[in-house]
Amino acid sequence: MAAVIEVRSYRAKPGQRERLLELLRSRALPLQRELGMKVMGPFPSLDDDVSFVWLRAFPDLDSRDRMKESFYGGLNWLGELEGLAMPLIDDYEAVLVDDTEGVWMAWPDPTG
Repeated sequence: MAAVIEVRSYRAKPGQRERLLELLRSRALPLQRELGMKVMGPFPSLDDDVSFVWLRAFPDLDSRDRMKESFYGGLNWLGELEGLAMPLIDDYEAVLVDDTEGVWMAWPDPTG
């Protein structure tokens, strides 16, 4: 099975985008990377001050399920991050796409 990419689109509550982006950058995204997810972004919208997108990539659907369960079922999310992040979010959605372009293999290494 080919790699898969999630295109995640968010709308923060008014005045909360920067706070939410900082929480993602400093806490959530590093934890997801530790689990093996490839993460790129977040990318704030230029059209408004509440929207942003970010990308997560997984080697295959089974890996995605395992990694997501490890993150969202883990103590960091359930014990703290969920309570900090969810009140800042107005709406979100994720679109899962096939990695037909081979992005998984070319994904930049955030550590350097």
